[in-house]
Amino acid sequence: MTTAIKHLASHDPATTLIRMPEVVSIVGLARPTIYKLLRQPESGFPLPVKLSNSNARSAPVAWVLGETNSCSRAVMINC
Repeated sequence: MTTAIKHLASHDPATTLIRMPEVVSIVGLARPTIYKLLRQPESGFPLPVKLSNSNARSAPVAWVLGETNSCSRAVMINC
């Protein structure tokens, strides 16, 4: 478990936002795979939260830790 993930464990998962490196670490999927799942609504992968009003492709986003943890458990069950 990385230091960043250990640090996140002490926060409320319902209100903690995490960025892509933490999502990759928690879910165990590669960044391109995560973006592929985001384009497939039936995948159930949690949608990111926009961190700015920008509509640019590179606009910052984050994921809710609790939703990401739930998805991670679902990925493990489906393996």
